[in-house]
Amino acid sequence: MAGSNQTPYYTPTSKPSSTTHPFSSWKKLNLYYSLAAITFLCCACYYAGYLQHSNSIALRLTTTTTSNIASVTTNCFPSQNTTSPLSSSSSSSSSQLDFTSHHSAGENGAVAPDDTVKIHPPCDIKYSEYTPCEDPKRSLKFNRDRLIYRERHCPEQSEFLKCRIPAPYGYKNPFKWPLSRDLAWYANVPHKELTVEKAVQNWIRFEGDRFRFPGGGTMFPNGADAYIDDIGKLINLKDGSIRTAIDTGCGVASWGAYLLSRNILAISFAPRDTHEAQVQFALERGVPALIGVIASKRLPYPSRAFDMAHCSRCLIPWGEYDGTYLIEVDRVLRPGGYWILSGPPIRWRKYWKGWERTRADLNAEQTKIEKVARSLCWKKFVEKDDIAIWQKPYNHLHCKELRKASKNPPMCPAQDPDRAWYTEIETCLTPLPEVSSEENVAGGQLEKWPKRLHAIPPRISRGTVNGVTSDTFKKDSQLWKRRVSYYKTVNNQLGQLGRYRNMLDMNAYLGGFAANLVDDPVWVMNIVPAEAKVNTLGVIYERGLIGTYQSWCEAMSTYPRTYDVIHADAVLTLYKDRCEMEDILLEMDRILRPEGSVIMRDDVDTLIKVKRITDGLNWDSQIVDHEDGPLEREKLLFAVKTYWTAPSSKES
Repeated sequence: MAGSNQTPYYTPTSKPSSTTHPFSSWKKLNLYYSLAAITFLCCACYYAGYLQHSNSIALRLTTTTTSNIASVTTNCFPSQNTTSPLSSSSSSSSSQLDFTSHHSAGENGAVAPDDTVKIHPPCDIKYSEYTPCEDPKRSLKFNRDRLIYRERHCPEQSEFLKCRIPAPYGYKNPFKWPLSRDLAWYANVPHKELTVEKAVQNWIRFEGDRFRFPGGGTMFPNGADAYIDDIGKLINLKDGSIRTAIDTGCGVASWGAYLLSRNILAISFAPRDTHEAQVQFALERGVPALIGVIASKRLPYPSRAFDMAHCSRCLIPWGEYDGTYLIEVDRVLRPGGYWILSGPPIRWRKYWKGWERTRADLNAEQTKIEKVARSLCWKKFVEKDDIAIWQKPYNHLHCKELRKASKNPPMCPAQDPDRAWYTEIETCLTPLPEVSSEENVAGGQLEKWPKRLHAIPPRISRGTVNGVTSDTFKKDSQLWKRRVSYYKTVNNQLGQLGRYRNMLDMNAYLGGFAANLVDDPVWVMNIVPAEAKVNTLGVIYERGLIGTYQSWCEAMSTYPRTYDVIHADAVLTLYKDRCEMEDILLEMDRILRPEGSVIMRDDVDTLIKVKRITDGLNWDSQIVDHEDGPLEREKLLFAVKTYWTAPSSKES
């Protein structure tokens, strides 16, 4: 019953015809404008909603970051602080952002709840000083010749402990540096053997509830400071040309401890032997040290790493085995570097009776050492009183001419002189990089300290580090300057002088993390993983920093409770499908001190898995934002190992 002039009923499938309405053309045009307006309004509303949602996320992430770290630092440092370690801008609180996925696909697509947190129980107190790869019981199974039994011999995976190493009852946070150089709590290292065996040599004294380190040593009865002053009269220790050093057979590392006041950074090492607490005492004092021995394997350092090497009655048979051990010192010594020897056989004419050896025996030993040194083209720099010093040549031009007549030891064939993880020591001379004249320093001249830290390392400027250029180095330096600054805003205890001392960077790359902490009273052990794509440890040493090689599928050559801070940049990603995440985190727990801190950088999915494990380790941990904001997939996990110890003997 609609007439011919009546507008037809509109449905989505029946649009009006232009012939049935006098204003159809105008309406059609109006419809287009309406559709355009509606489209514009929809887009505008969507964009406004997106902005509001993004700002809400950013706000929640920001407040979560600050509240996360507030939780970490205020709950887990009760013995250190009575006030919040966060800045006042971090006081706002909000509900924490939950990164975890609460459900996962089960069999046949069914939804199943997440696995519960696996709780790792405490180990027995007998494991309080457990060093898995230097276990005294395991070592007895190996060859005693050349101290091979004291090298690294790690347990099989089936033997790994799945428990947390306890601190001894009564454990206390170490004295703050520099006081820790001279004092350590007895409860932390309950060993009095050295106070008896080395009593007359003034290594260590027991005083009530603590040990005192007077700075003495077998060959420096007047103290390490006076001994170093004597060395300083023979070679220049003040102009910055000597920055890195290695002390073989270090005792309690007093030599390295007193070098620190001269801006010289030494790695000290000694085997785990009858004086089992030597390296542990060194680390408790806040001095860089590792368990180690020169035996059949190369030392875990790159070639041309150290400006100075030292042995003070370290009992290493330098002249034996075709001079193998001096050949290894030559490999790690920088061109122009010094080797210092005090103790037998130096000045044997005066001390031979006290050493309970014959004059002929001591004379023969020194003759052998002198012969090996000459075969390495070292120059006898000086011998005065109890100290003898040799110097490695700056290059091998003159050495090659001399060796035309004598080829013992031979020059090593083409090889990687920086390869030093389970690498056999070779009885051949590691050739230095080629030079055009005798005035050139092989491998490139280093700047003096402190310019050395930020100068382009010669290994990079000469293009010998694959894929790393001068531009790469500069960008990396700026990146870590910003990152370390961010770390300190998140956990401002990093900026509190004396709060931390011993630090570990598990994947150091070019050493940027350590370089940006060099003005703080801390030291960093920089690790280049054996599995890293590029070996950059030589670059780290050319910057005047220290470090070592390590595979994190194995335990580190150090005691429990070694480090105050552990930094791990993409370590879990590097070891994905290589070894178990749980085992790496248990090793971190072993070497981290009670109330020590961890900073991990990795993909958010990896850190979610990490957090579940760290909850089972009784760490207080939180995932926080990347320094570039919440939209980055890479996140950071800040954690603190809570304080706990083994029960007292009365309770157990």
